[in-house]
Amino acid sequence: MTDPAALRSARPLLAYSLADLEARVVELGGRAFHARGVRKAVLEQGVLEYADMTSLSADLRARLDAEIPILAAVESARTVSNDGTTKLLLSFPPREGGRDKPATIEVVHMPSLKPTEEDEVGATLCVSTQAGCPVACPFCASGLAGLDRNLDAHEILEQYVRGRALGPLKRSVVMGIGEPFLNLPAVTAALDVVHDEMGLGSRKITVSTVGFPDRLHRAARDNPRYQLAISLHTPDDEQRAELVPAMAGTTVDEILEAGDDWFQQTGREVTYEYALLGGVNDSVGHVQRLAEKLRGRRCTVNVIPYNPSESLPFHRPSSAAVEAFQTRLQEAGVVATVRWSRGLDGAAACGQLRSRNLD
Repeated sequence: MTDPAALRSARPLLAYSLADLEARVVELGGRAFHARGVRKAVLEQGVLEYADMTSLSADLRARLDAEIPILAAVESARTVSNDGTTKLLLSFPPREGGRDKPATIEVVHMPSLKPTEEDEVGATLCVSTQAGCPVACPFCASGLAGLDRNLDAHEILEQYVRGRALGPLKRSVVMGIGEPFLNLPAVTAALDVVHDEMGLGSRKITVSTVGFPDRLHRAARDNPRYQLAISLHTPDDEQRAELVPAMAGTTVDEILEAGDDWFQQTGREVTYEYALLGGVNDSVGHVQRLAEKLRGRRCTVNVIPYNPSESLPFHRPSSAAVEAFQTRLQEAGVVATVRWSRGLDGAAACGQLRSRNLD
């Protein structure tokens, strides 16, 4: 296996296009079909060591291992929770020329809690798109240290490769560290590969954003290969400017109109995510105003009880309060689900493990 120190200067396999990889493998004494086989082994079969690609000669395997590392990041921490959730802390080296700092991010692998015979085998993978986050939501640990840099497409793709190595994947949520719509070209490039070469269909991939209306309108017309979730968190403009500072000046109605446009253009309903913060956005008035705005719209509200972080002054509402919030929405004619947290004993909330290791 390639020495992690060598990753600083070697271009990783996932950063090559197929054509470039074929040319490079030929330079190293192989054939173009060897490059295609290597790429297929990594993306389709989950092989992460050249030593396991026994269809290649030993000499070619050694040259590839020395010159084209399969993985770019170093795993600097791992937690495994009682519910089976695994979180990896990955550190990608500075990009070519050393023009920026290493990128430290998280990826979370969440197996089904109660699989049944009807369930599709596999786990949900939560991936990151930026190292840090510029949105600076005060309840989220991801933005505590600001934004370091965007991830490249191959760095996003590597999270899927590592996730598959932990076990089969049945769906993915692009809801980790960062704001995907501020790095959308890299996100869509990575997801195209996940869709075409790793076999995860567009209805199995959800991208979450705080909801930039102009970007949403453009993306809806660009044949998106993913489902959309918008982090709303409140029906009130003034409070949303506090909870999502990057969106100050954008109204809730503008975001909902962009969501309506997404449905009209793609035929796919939007999920509105609502992080339920005890004593902040969980009142009867909040749920009534939210229902008024969403009633009649083709959408779902995903109520997410807050996953506490020791460094932030917010708390999770009681289970009874969460269920009451959901019930009131449903009684008002709004489709509402609850997403209970995973990995509470393993720093699985977005940004927690990274924040602890950056301190």
